[in-house]
Amino acid sequence: MPNDESLKVDVATHFEFGENWAAFSGSINEARIREAELGITNLISTGELAGRSFLDIGCGSGIHSLAALNLGAESVTAIDIDPASVATSKHTLEKFSATGKFRCLVGSVFDSPLDDDERFDIVYSWGVLHHTGSMWEAIENAIDRVTPDGKLVIAIYLKTPFCRFWKAEKRFFKSLPKLLRWPIVWLYSALCFIRILAKGENPISHIAEYEKHRGMSWYRDRIDWLGGYPYESASSEEIVNFVKRHGGELEKAVGTTPSIGLLGSGCAEYVFEFGRADAG
Repeated sequence: MPNDESLKVDVATHFEFGENWAAFSGSINEARIREAELGITNLISTGELAGRSFLDIGCGSGIHSLAALNLGAESVTAIDIDPASVATSKHTLEKFSATGKFRCLVGSVFDSPLDDDERFDIVYSWGVLHHTGSMWEAIENAIDRVTPDGKLVIAIYLKTPFCRFWKAEKRFFKSLPKLLRWPIVWLYSALCFIRILAKGENPISHIAEYEKHRGMSWYRDRIDWLGGYPYESASSEEIVNFVKRHGGELEKAVGTTPSIGLLGSGCAEYVFEFGRADAG
């Protein structure tokens, strides 16, 4: 079993997020990009993005780096520990003719490819820092990249009674040969289908509409959830208190009501502002 330090720095100890994002990137289209833009503007306005520098920690497919540029960010820096994600992000930005300055770099929130003194107006990390192997240190390092009057935008899995189970499941899933993972994916997808039906919804319509959730893919998100190791979670109170101790004041929080977690946990989204007189 990898130790805590290797989880932080060795991409081989992580689920193959880059492969999943590369597969997803083939489905990126203008509709998905628009939904990714809406996902960002639900948290920060276009006026707050215009002319600002934007750091995307854990860039994945690059769709949100692209969305930030489309929304007027002056420059975007996209980093990811997985070279496959960085290559996919670069391809996405080039394919859709992203305007503005951008760069895609291999590196982690712990072993940064950035200069020590580089800071950004908006530091964005959606559903990433809980997969780093040391979530609280990762959040602290992300905070360190925010300009004195900038914003931190993060999404973190909400803590549920089943988090211990899911951490074990993810470690097990990651250890399996890829061929043996598929029965788990199919079983889990079937259970999610049943839950959708139990809510009185049409599963086909639900999945077809799923791209309106930040432009993501329902199927790829099932795989991402099952394999998402390393894995940590936190209550909204824990996140808010931690960032406040580091000088950030909560500006907005979305989706902070936890579920039981039987079929997984959702991400709560947070926007923190720095430099306010009442911060800290």
